[in-house]
Amino acid sequence: MDNKVCVIIGFGPGLGTAYAETFKNAGYDLALLSRSGVGLRELEGADNSVRAYECDAGDSESLRTALKSVQNEIGEIDVVIYNADLAQFGPIEDVTEIQFEQSWRVGALGLFTTAKLLGPQMSERGSGAIVISGATAALRGNVWTTAFAPSKSAQRTLANSLAKQLGPKGVHVAYLVIDGVIDTEDTRANFAPNEPDEFFINPAKIAETALMLVKQDKSAWTFELDIRPFGEKW
Repeated sequence: MDNKVCVIIGFGPGLGTAYAETFKNAGYDLALLSRSGVGLRELEGADNSVRAYECDAGDSESLRTALKSVQNEIGEIDVVIYNADLAQFGPIEDVTEIQFEQSWRVGALGLFTTAKLLGPQMSERGSGAIVISGATAALRGNVWTTAFAPSKSAQRTLANSLAKQLGPKGVHVAYLVIDGVIDTEDTRANFAPNEPDEFFINPAKIAETALMLVKQDKSAWTFELDIRPFGEKW
């Protein structure tokens, strides 16, 4: 029997890699979508259980082409992890119209394109899951989230709409509100170099939560789930 297929849109170091490792260990075949098309070499094998695809999540044609390639080369898609965003930070005087639009395209339009293509197919089968990596910025704006917060907010409300449309057809849509700094080499070096380990969110634990959501019984689905370190102020 063929393994189920998990597509990670927005693959990269940190959380994207954690998603890949967690779902690979759970027995899924992986399709890793990123702008660079770089895969996770440690997981690649002769059985082609891990494949990398180059695409821009903010470009609908590029994203559709990549998803159709996954279907043609690997098989029907059972799980989507939508992990793509464009972190354009700054106050309004530092953010351009182009940056604002790009952030929205990657965060919201890309999710729409994904659901537009895969939602009907999953609905017809009566199964499937779409898990979205969200953020606290989806709930409120701040000085430095002039572009990022509207993108994540649009993404969250779109996810809510998708859950209400696809849920009754057997497709589980879930939104993770990630409230804190994810532990990566980049965030430790550039964002919080002097913070202790407990300040950060372990990306592997976020990925484990996503897998838990995918495995939930239909009688007790979660739509929105907050994730934060125990010491985070909220």
